Amino acid sequence: MAQNMMLYWSSGSPPCWRLMIALEEKKLQGYKHKHLCFDKKEHQCEEVKALNPRVQVPTFKHGDLIVNESFAACLYLESAFKSQGARLIPEDPAEQALVYQRMFETNNLQQKMYDVAFYEWYVPEGERLESALKRNRETLVTELKLWDGYLEKMGKGSFLAGKDFTMADVVCFPVIAYFPRFHCPKEKCPRLMEYYEMVKDRPSIKASWPPHWLENPEGPDTLKNL
Repeated sequence: MAQNMMLYWSSGSPPCWRLMIALEEKKLQGYKHKHLCFDKKEHQCEEVKALNPRVQVPTFKHGDLIVNESFAACLYLESAFKSQGARLIPEDPAEQALVYQRMFETNNLQQKMYDVAFYEWYVPEGERLESALKRNRETLVTELKLWDGYLEKMGKGSFLAGKDFTMADVVCFPVIAYFPRFHCPKEKCPRLMEYYEMVKDRPSIKASWPPHWLENPEGPDTLKNL
């Protein structure tokens, strides 16, 4: 099964990482893959262009089927291999709803983190404003409090959508992992950092850990002033 799969990916990309976690959780090791460097614009290669009109990674192919959006690819794997590996979407409709809610809320957390952590990357030097960066930090702190509240309500030792590891964790953990890497103060999101410590050694996450993070465990300190 996995031998018929091909994944084009980049190290440290949350969308790529979540798909790799899903592959591990569904016991689909052995898939073909190609690591592409963002800095060298390798993701814009002809192989990716032929499969993905947006020229983005992850680009994922299973047999003749192409699924490029990371959420869609993760949900495809759960549906296609429902009885294999970990069950990532619960049967109960109410539990499903919470999993889906946390999954899609991840987009908010990711974008607000990017607005601070990569501010100098996105905004040209002549257009940068300290007041804008301050607003971005305040917005991110508010978002972190929201996620901390979710975990607080569910109780110590909970995953993002309850007592079981689900697709919500697959999707969101790669975003949460940026906070300790980029030196976010633990007091800004203590529950999320407890969650991070609990989940980071899960086999599927360790097996898919970004290679360049292993080589350089310390990232930039762009979140230290939250």
